[in-house]
Amino acid sequence: MAAARRAWNNAGGYPSHLLLPVTALSVLLCFCTCPDDKTAMRLADTLVGERLAACVNIVPGLRSVYRWQGAVECDNEVLLLIKTTRARLPALSARVVELHPHELPEVVAVEVAGGLSAYLDWVAEQASDSPIREIPADSDT
Repeated sequence: MAAARRAWNNAGGYPSHLLLPVTALSVLLCFCTCPDDKTAMRLADTLVGERLAACVNIVPGLRSVYRWQGAVECDNEVLLLIKTTRARLPALSARVVELHPHELPEVVAVEVAGGLSAYLDWVAEQASDSPIREIPADSDT
């Protein structure tokens, strides 16, 4: 089974440091737009604080053009880039809907196709509802 995973992971000829460990195959990057900095910061703090996301990047200066209720709208927004896992996506989405001021907030998730495996493992660990307890190096347990 491990050989099959290795073969599948390296099917694209990626360098070995970019190969995805099995635990990282569930990492997602979610996009969410917010109407202002205050909303973006509140969502980012909540999602990371509640371990629904490992990290949220706040990207200001976004201009969105979209159709809403029959009219074309154009708004300045703030983009959230949310790193999470497939397992946490339902709870993350529900929390965004609960906290977001828009009637229909944007939550779009895409699978991460590659990346530094140690970083992807970190995302999976930090966005876990039951994190692995780290034992201090000087501990006897």
